[in-house]
Amino acid sequence: MVKRIDEVMPVIAFGGDYNPEQWDESVWLEDAKLMEEAGVNLVSVAIFSWSVLEPEEGKFDFSWLDRVLEILHEHGVGVSLATATASPPAWLSKEYPEVLAVQENGVAFQVGSRQHYSPNSKRFRYAVKQLVTEIAKRYKDHPALKMWHINNEYGCHLAECYSNESLQAFRDWLKKRYETIDNLNQKWGTNFWSQRYGNWDEIQFPVNLPTFYNPSQKLDYKRFMNDAIFDLYKVEKEVLRDISPDVPVFTNFMYEFKPLNYFEWAKDMDLVTWDSYPDPREGKPYRHAMHHDLMRSLKNGQPFYLMEQVTSHVNWRDINVTKKPGEMRLWSYSTVARGGDGIMYFQWRQGRAGAEKFHGAMVPHSNDPNSRVFQEVKQLGNELKQLDGLAGAHGTAQVAIVFDWENWWAVEHEGKPHNKLSYLDQVYQYYRVFYENNIAVDFVEPNGNLSNYELVVAPMLYMIRDGEEKILEQFVAKGGTLVVSFFSGIADAQDHIHLGGYPAPLRSLLGLTVEEFAPMADNEANTIVSNGEKSTVNTWADIIKLEGAKAIATYKENWYQGSPALTIHRYGQGKSIYIGTNPTDDYLDQLMNGLLQQLDISAPLDAPKNVEIVERVANDKTYLFILNHNTDAVTVSLEDGVIYHDCLQGKQVSQAITVQNTDVAILIY
Repeated sequence: MVKRIDEVMPVIAFGGDYNPEQWDESVWLEDAKLMEEAGVNLVSVAIFSWSVLEPEEGKFDFSWLDRVLEILHEHGVGVSLATATASPPAWLSKEYPEVLAVQENGVAFQVGSRQHYSPNSKRFRYAVKQLVTEIAKRYKDHPALKMWHINNEYGCHLAECYSNESLQAFRDWLKKRYETIDNLNQKWGTNFWSQRYGNWDEIQFPVNLPTFYNPSQKLDYKRFMNDAIFDLYKVEKEVLRDISPDVPVFTNFMYEFKPLNYFEWAKDMDLVTWDSYPDPREGKPYRHAMHHDLMRSLKNGQPFYLMEQVTSHVNWRDINVTKKPGEMRLWSYSTVARGGDGIMYFQWRQGRAGAEKFHGAMVPHSNDPNSRVFQEVKQLGNELKQLDGLAGAHGTAQVAIVFDWENWWAVEHEGKPHNKLSYLDQVYQYYRVFYENNIAVDFVEPNGNLSNYELVVAPMLYMIRDGEEKILEQFVAKGGTLVVSFFSGIADAQDHIHLGGYPAPLRSLLGLTVEEFAPMADNEANTIVSNGEKSTVNTWADIIKLEGAKAIATYKENWYQGSPALTIHRYGQGKSIYIGTNPTDDYLDQLMNGLLQQLDISAPLDAPKNVEIVERVANDKTYLFILNHNTDAVTVSLEDGVIYHDCLQGKQVSQAITVQNTDVAILIY
């Protein structure tokens, strides 16, 4: 039986990617001593070491890895051992060129970077299985082993493959999904443009076409590639489960990553982990926070590990801005506040050679233990030891946002009324309101359980599959409040239009129909009027006909002036609100804050602007995080009559607390 993560690591994990194969053995002991000093208790090892573990086909060399794990264990550092499959060695591609992924133009990728493999290559899968079997057999009982790190950032550089083997795999996937060619033709709507297929071998990739592709085919290709890469992960997982059935397994997810359906992937993970590299130039911490909340939500609130972040600066942007003093620590605590039970970095020691040699690390090129970066690392690592009781703690939310990867794929395919729509931007727009008001948020799938929430927001839910509308109807009928944004309820699972008037599946729930769309040009805007107040809108206008709903805002300009822009509808014991345009942040703040007040949903504490307040609950203790993203100190009033324990300062506080700029307070009550 697989061990729970909090059994394996009953403390907050702290460490990073460790690449000892890039260094002489003389450095390993120094590394281990510095790790002890910095409070490191977990490192990821062997992520990119296939070529040194198996320098020739079938000939393995584990001597160096044996020594590394021995040293780490002696110094109290646990190991997240990677399967080393993230970058195939040169000999594999030379001997078996069919393992190489192929671009849309039919040209194969080459060796010399990373992730150049085709997930559909049978020969690649065979080689992966052989390597993982050898690693698992050798280290399954090693005392340093805490968990298995499968591959690395699947799909990061290559999420689509157009090889002949991938084409055959795509056809096989379609046969399994549709069973008959007639059924596929019906599901793809191939009578349009004479696209009908007579047999499976006529089907090609949706590439190199003179004009628009078939949207149903394109959507299925996205699903197929997600499944193909997922199946590759499962090949490794099955080997590890057979040989070490009690050791947890995972692979690391990524920030704003569109190609893979992480809700589906998370079901096969013992632990959700992800890599986050927000650009310090953004100045929008809510984007970073949103993805923490999303990752925590993938397994229904189970804490996650942040497997990669950077101490200072990355190397792959146009300009790689350095995090200011204190930012790394502050952002790390935001991770912990939102469900992170692990704070890890890429990487431990800054590299001397290779494409990532200027990427920041826990130990910089200077190798100076008194450097700013290492001192901040050391401070954080030793502070986290004071939060050991926090591991496994959860949060509670009364608000949920519906998030769906397949909807993301479909709504941004070409051929829409407005081809500059961004699904993520719409999600961010609503999440920002809750973040700035310190309202806890979960993310749910369209078919997820909504019973724990008072307010659910569904931004641009273009695709609604059979039965998903019933879940929303039941939520509202039982007293919930639902907010739906424009261009929702339009298409089904095949990206075919729901007939019967937009948005057909939601028509009775929303009490309206959308007669037509009026997308706006780049510089175009309109004005809406609500309670006598005017506000600007842009991007989109739905031409709404009321069918029981009431208008709460109307358009002031253009040929559709006077028609509803926002509506409210009573449905059962609850209500639904439809936003048929793209309002300003100020208007959305006013609208959503009004709903929060009506529903008596409030933050744990009142706080100044740019102060993040988050709670996590562990047994009978509540951990209250106060994170100051301002450049000046702030004072936050605490709940009357409550005495808090300040974890980091080791003292009791009450009534109010002052938090310095770019700093954090963690209070237990």
